Amino acid sequence: MYSTCLYCNGHLGANEVIEAFPVGRRLAFDQARGRLWVVCRKCEKWNLTPFEERWEAIEDCERRFCDARKRVSSDNIGLAKLNEGLELVRIGEPLRPEFAAWRYGDQFGRRRRRTILIGAGAVAVGGGILVAGAVTAGLSGGGYGIWQAVQWGYAAVKRRRLAARVTSPTGERLTVRGRHLEKASLIAPPEGESGWGLLLPNEQGPPISFHGENARRTTALLMPKVNSGGASRRRVQEAVQRLEAVGDPTIYMQHLANMKPPPSRKPRASNSSLLTKLDLETRLAVEMAVNEENERIALAGELALLELEWKEAEELAAIADRLGLPDEVDRQLEDMRKRVAPDQP
Repeated sequence: MYSTCLYCNGHLGANEVIEAFPVGRRLAFDQARGRLWVVCRKCEKWNLTPFEERWEAIEDCERRFCDARKRVSSDNIGLAKLNEGLELVRIGEPLRPEFAAWRYGDQFGRRRRRTILIGAGAVAVGGGILVAGAVTAGLSGGGYGIWQAVQWGYAAVKRRRLAARVTSPTGERLTVRGRHLEKASLIAPPEGESGWGLLLPNEQGPPISFHGENARRTTALLMPKVNSGGASRRRVQEAVQRLEAVGDPTIYMQHLANMKPPPSRKPRASNSSLLTKLDLETRLAVEMAVNEENERIALAGELALLELEWKEAEELAAIADRLGLPDEVDRQLEDMRKRVAPDQP
């Protein structure tokens, strides 16, 4: 049972309500599909819980959701706040746009609010600098020059700031900073292969190409930094509609990776495959697509594990069924089976 976010490594918190799963302050669950997520309150990412730890917790969540007094529900999704402070998000049979809006609206909205607060603080500081410069006029260039210097300094710090640490296809740990994000781009796969890739600058040598699972995982780590400014609900809905129009996250990413920018005098056209140069709605859709694709791969792995466990259980059940039975009974059962299906060996 993990206790930190798989995306930002922040602490997920704890609860004393769901005895089978005492992790997290907001849990999302889908009883019909057997899925349980812990929603990180720091980055608002949905962390899919390990398969073996979710069943009793889902039943407990369903029971407590139905008993909760503080709850709002649509036909597909509901939110309940328990007196102990735990929040439960219940997924029914949601249409994808509605589910995506619930899932991503909080995280993009929180980033947007944080950006607005930081911007308001910067404007207040800048206004003070301009007034002080106008009054004193004691520095070369006045207050406006100081403000420009502050902006330049902030941009320089942002370019040097650590964005993420990722693992290269060869297993090497790479440090990604703001200046690397500016040049990270989606790329088409090698000739004769399908899918998409990511080209990431490298301080120690030439840019590194990521493909397949490496590309999905690395892009999922980088996109929250690329989309650090967040977005309004209207723009989140637009991003969902773009993804929904294609219908498949992988196909959507392939389309972007193979998209050719039109002829332009500008070396970095606004619709190039550079992540930071994509329009906001497309960047949001990219973050949604890689997250959903990573989760789909994880769920596919669970199905394979379930199949193996089912086969083992069937073998044990077959052995148990035969324990204590006389040989004559086994022969009679075999004769009956042959009469029902004579062509089978």
